[in-house]
Amino acid sequence: MDNIKAVIFDFIGTLANLVGYSLEKAEDKLFRSLLKSGFNLSRENFFEAYNKAYQRHCKVRYQQLIEVTNAVWISEALGYLGYNVTPEDERINTAVNRFFEDYLAALKLRSSAKQTLMKLYNRYKLGIVTNYTYAPVIYAALRKLKINDFFNVVVVSEAAGWRKPNPKIFHEALKALSVEADEAIFVGDTPSEDIEGAKRVGMKTICIPSQFNSLEDMQRAPQRADYTIEKLSDILAIFNTRGHNKFKAQALP
Repeated sequence: MDNIKAVIFDFIGTLANLVGYSLEKAEDKLFRSLLKSGFNLSRENFFEAYNKAYQRHCKVRYQQLIEVTNAVWISEALGYLGYNVTPEDERINTAVNRFFEDYLAALKLRSSAKQTLMKLYNRYKLGIVTNYTYAPVIYAALRKLKINDFFNVVVVSEAAGWRKPNPKIFHEALKALSVEADEAIFVGDTPSEDIEGAKRVGMKTICIPSQFNSLEDMQRAPQRADYTIEKLSDILAIFNTRGHNKFKAQALP
């Protein structure tokens, strides 16, 4: 690991957990915001149109690995219902922000995340590459959790235009950090997006089980990580950081 110059993290699931979040309540805030902005909508008709637009754009997001932000399918849903609006409409922007309020509030740092980042920060360039449909939520979450100053670069799929495991989003981070792929290691909790995506571009990888992906999910994945860890502080042993040499990180069997 002597040649490693940068450590790049996934965010949600890897550095932060989602605690007490209700999608149903968030969607209710979205709908009520649109009503307040003057759209005459029935709940049933709106969410039928919303789900139709969402599913259509999911094909683009997951098959073409091109990110699509929420305002696009909300405006498309309203279009199905007879409204001539664009994703840039301020009423839609307000509704999107209302929708994400609870998500932002529900994000909590994983155990030992901040302490681990503090130790790595003095020795390596640090970055984040994360899939998310609305980049402002990620930037706000990093500030809220008081870890934004640790990172030299934060690449969010909505801002980049590409989703993991598309190589382009990883290359964007590597370029911003001024490191080659074999000089960086990626830490993530998703077998396909994080581990497979990072390995495709030539990065070393560390997987960590999360609330979204278990150790068994990692073991069943066709692409194995170079290392698997149980908690974030175990990363320090991989780099032989003083005081953390009792843990022996191992590649998945």
